[in-house]
Amino acid sequence: MSNVVIVGTQWGDEGKGKIVDLLSEFADIVVRFQGGNNAGHTMVVNGKQFISHLVPSGILQKKICLIGNGVVVDPAVLLEEIDYLNSKGIDIGPEKLRISEKAHIIMPYHKQVDLAREKMNGDKKIGTTGRGIGPSYEDKATRRGIRFVELLDSEVFSERVDIILKEKNFYLKNYLSSDTLDFNEIIDLYKNYSKKLAPYITNISIVIDEAIKAGKQILFEGAQGTHLDIDHGTYPYVTSSNTVSGNACCGAGIGPKEITGVIGIVKAYTTRVGQGPFPAELFDATGDKIQKNGAEFGATTGRKRRCGWLDTVMLRNSVRLNGLTGLAVTKLDVLGGIKSLNICTGYEYDGSIIHDFPANLKVLAACKPIYETMLGWSEDISSIRKIEGLPQNTRNYLSRIEELIKTPVNIVSVGPGRDETIVINNPF
Repeated sequence: MSNVVIVGTQWGDEGKGKIVDLLSEFADIVVRFQGGNNAGHTMVVNGKQFISHLVPSGILQKKICLIGNGVVVDPAVLLEEIDYLNSKGIDIGPEKLRISEKAHIIMPYHKQVDLAREKMNGDKKIGTTGRGIGPSYEDKATRRGIRFVELLDSEVFSERVDIILKEKNFYLKNYLSSDTLDFNEIIDLYKNYSKKLAPYITNISIVIDEAIKAGKQILFEGAQGTHLDIDHGTYPYVTSSNTVSGNACCGAGIGPKEITGVIGIVKAYTTRVGQGPFPAELFDATGDKIQKNGAEFGATTGRKRRCGWLDTVMLRNSVRLNGLTGLAVTKLDVLGGIKSLNICTGYEYDGSIIHDFPANLKVLAACKPIYETMLGWSEDISSIRKIEGLPQNTRNYLSRIEELIKTPVNIVSVGPGRDETIVINNPF
């Protein structure tokens, strides 16, 4: 029996959706444990592209998918996603998808506050997706959130909204200079959501516990990446939840002794969306080539991603924070045709060499990457299915990553399709 956690090791967008989809074949249950619809997981199967924002990627493998208590859920987005997947011929009824009764709900005022704050902050904005994720987690922490268990009780739900909306409307009108929201409209809208989603809502912790006792295999799907973690990321340019592997336990409702492995997804280069320091960022033709060849646009926002060389200072940080047992390297094919490749092995700051990822963003922004240069390859690797079949320079690149971060490469993605993958060591 194996229970494996999948996490991103960079700033998100590492290709977790594809790897979760791939490994879901060997799992009985796939659990999403944090984040919201600010995450977009892209999967390509038989030439067809699927994008999920809330539903775990394992749905394409017809596995039971659970949305844990650590996720914040916009009911409208979830229902749209259910309809979208149904239209693609994917069974996503209550027997396949279940939602934690303890998961918090994104409300209209969360999105309104999110957008109004970003507008007010102007050039100093965080760069959020504007989907209400942060304000929802904010209310969760201050005990003003609303969970699905409250949504099912119309009396309790109305009482909660009445109290909270008065404060939110005052804040929206008098501080953010934004439109206010109508109580009755919210109640009517969410009453409809409650009827549609009621069959999906249950105690996810119990479902997982029963599955583990029955010897089932579980895959825990993280969203975003380690360096967007609210505690360990490049704060404040982070998401509003804990993205590291330890949160799989808290966000799903299980104990840590049940986890048997943690796979870190790492893109063969580095990207990030939004604001914040990025030491290995490229501003030249090579960066443009990587951005173009990798189709580096956000699956959720459509925003162009900033591109740079692989940064092993970041990766070593991720290895430690997540307790990684293996790596899945994605988009290796994108680097094909680049004559020489750089790997960032350290930072130079104020005359000193830094090998650890700094918490002070002023320091991080002033860091200059120290590069190790390796020969690239020109061959098309998308049809290769065994590690021995890769060009020698490609294998050298992968081996050097393993050496620098002391973690084995278990999976290599050589194209966007599910089958365009080399599996060296299956964690299941």
